[in-house]
Amino acid sequence: MRYENEIVGREADEKPPEEWKPASGSKSHVGKSALLLLRDIGIAIGVIILVLQFVKPTIVFEHSMEDTLHPDDYVFLARQAYTFGGEVEHGDIVVFESVLMDVHGSNKNLIKRVIGIPGDIISIKDDAVYRNGERLVEPYTKDGRTSGEMEPITVPNGAYFVMGDNREVSTDSRNELVGFVPRDKIIGKVIFRLFPVSRAGRIS
Repeated sequence: MRYENEIVGREADEKPPEEWKPASGSKSHVGKSALLLLRDIGIAIGVIILVLQFVKPTIVFEHSMEDTLHPDDYVFLARQAYTFGGEVEHGDIVVFESVLMDVHGSNKNLIKRVIGIPGDIISIKDDAVYRNGERLVEPYTKDGRTSGEMEPITVPNGAYFVMGDNREVSTDSRNELVGFVPRDKIIGKVIFRLFPVSRAGRIS
């Protein structure tokens, strides 16, 4: 009996096999991984929000800027291009909020090229645009000409005269529904085309 007791005593003192031990720190490891994942997601969201303060992706829907921009072109706008002392210049392609309404009843954003800045005198005659009495050379226009007639008008302070590159179909500053574009209605300057890849690059 003493012999049996000694065996039982030794068995009671033995430690369980290693595989039965609970994984030390497993819960804390999972918690740490979750926190790191949440941190990375938070950083990514923060970066996206920061980028969108300066760059706005936009899709072109209409034909008014052909052949420079086409429907379904995916472009980037520099939202702060005119915020920190930057000036709107002749030839800039801008997106602005117009009084025209879209199918959802919201104000429609238009993409046009800046032709006149404050103080410029703009007129149209002989199939060409004149600025301050000089005929403009506009290789970016779709048909190479601007039909119609427009008596000289002066661009007021704080506003701009804009036109589409596809002059035959563009609704722009020639139309009283658009007229001069106030600076505070300009959303940004088109700077880059991302898609289609075959025509990706800087916009001018």
